[in-house]
Amino acid sequence: MCMDYKIKCRCGSSAASFNLRDGVMPVEIVNRLYCPECSKDITYNPEVMLYDNGWMIEYDMDIAKFMGQNLSNNTHITPAFLFDEGYCTWRGTYPTDHIDSVREREEIIKLAKTDPKKYFNEIKRWGIERMERLAAEGWRKANEREDARVSN
Repeated sequence: MCMDYKIKCRCGSSAASFNLRDGVMPVEIVNRLYCPECSKDITYNPEVMLYDNGWMIEYDMDIAKFMGQNLSNNTHITPAFLFDEGYCTWRGTYPTDHIDSVREREEIIKLAKTDPKKYFNEIKRWGIERMERLAAEGWRKANEREDARVSN
């Protein structure tokens, strides 16, 4: 089970929704969140931060290492591990994805009742094109699929 939390960025102008996989990590694992605007003056520290397309998540790595002691794959808990393995990551592909994707799908979903075949084709096309667009924009999770294909 994943828990969903909304956290405001440091300057207060934006917010991001996070999933915390299996309830292993508390929401306090996010020490600070920086949107593209407030991250401009921040020095990136990969030991405690994850950078994703202008956004920076600063993790409390002491909490992460303490809470992650019982994970079977805790060999080296890093910000990338926390984010990529879903222990503290965006809810969706980017900070407001869960909201934007619903809005984007609204028209396509209407087709499900009137033309199921067209609905299936349109939702599939939308999903593929959307992920390609998000990958091109530089979102980390959208590029995971590319990374997996390259490594196989």
